[in-house]
Amino acid sequence: MLLHDEVATALSEGRGVVALETTIVVQGLPAPTNLEVARQCEAAVREGGSVPATIGILDGNVIVGLSAQQLEELASTPRHAAKLSARDLGVALALGADGATTVAGTIAVAHHVGIQVMATGGLGGVHRDAIHSFDESADLTAMSRTPVLVVASGVKSILDIGATLERLDSLGVAIAGFRTKRFPGFYRSDSGFELDWSLEDAGEAAVAFLNHRRFSSTGFLVANPVDENRQLDHQLHDDALTSALARAQQLAVTGKDVTPVLLTEFARFSEGRSVRVNQDLVVSNAALAGQIATAISRATR
Repeated sequence: MLLHDEVATALSEGRGVVALETTIVVQGLPAPTNLEVARQCEAAVREGGSVPATIGILDGNVIVGLSAQQLEELASTPRHAAKLSARDLGVALALGADGATTVAGTIAVAHHVGIQVMATGGLGGVHRDAIHSFDESADLTAMSRTPVLVVASGVKSILDIGATLERLDSLGVAIAGFRTKRFPGFYRSDSGFELDWSLEDAGEAAVAFLNHRRFSSTGFLVANPVDENRQLDHQLHDDALTSALARAQQLAVTGKDVTPVLLTEFARFSEGRSVRVNQDLVVSNAALAGQIATAISRATR
């Protein structure tokens, strides 16, 4: 486990630190947008008063706080970095592999080193054909046993959002919208599902999370919708989704290979507009996560 000096110092001093995943950089966004978004996310965390800790594995070493050069190496095609959930970390380390961490993988490492907040684009969830395939993201069960606050724009709209919310409820994961009681739909600010709770600012989110941890060992999801003025057009979204689902069926992909295929088809069909929305929402989530991590550090000093 290699901690960047800045991250280690911030943790020892009780300052805010935000974990950032790397699958969005390696498997989620096209080059060179991927590295640009990574830089923007780190800058947004800093603007919120916290220290960014981008997490990945290079040559069998977990690195908490990848440098710009290390992140570029991880994302390079010759590396063939694997997509690592929490279950994959041990094997990847044993084999000296390279890997990008999912939400599940990232919060596992974050909790291990004492980081309480993470930012991502969209959480994984229950897939639309799960009644037959049993395909459900490990992000959900990871959040049920890892007490980390995750800021995300809901779950990706390619998933079964209603079923995902039911699973999070069953798993005891707390969910609150950020200035909304409508659950976000990733590319769209409203998925059509109602939420019980809404938080108005980072301070409220910090207090809610700290109190949640008094009574539960599960994670906490802060659902931060993309700006309505930046969301994907409703009709374009629905048409792109239909095309993406057809593409996945045509290729007969399953498991962790499904999401990259769907996102790639979304980008192709929307002529890059979905990529811009993805960029906007993940940077916004990093900014909010930075503010919440700072508020948590102040509340616990």
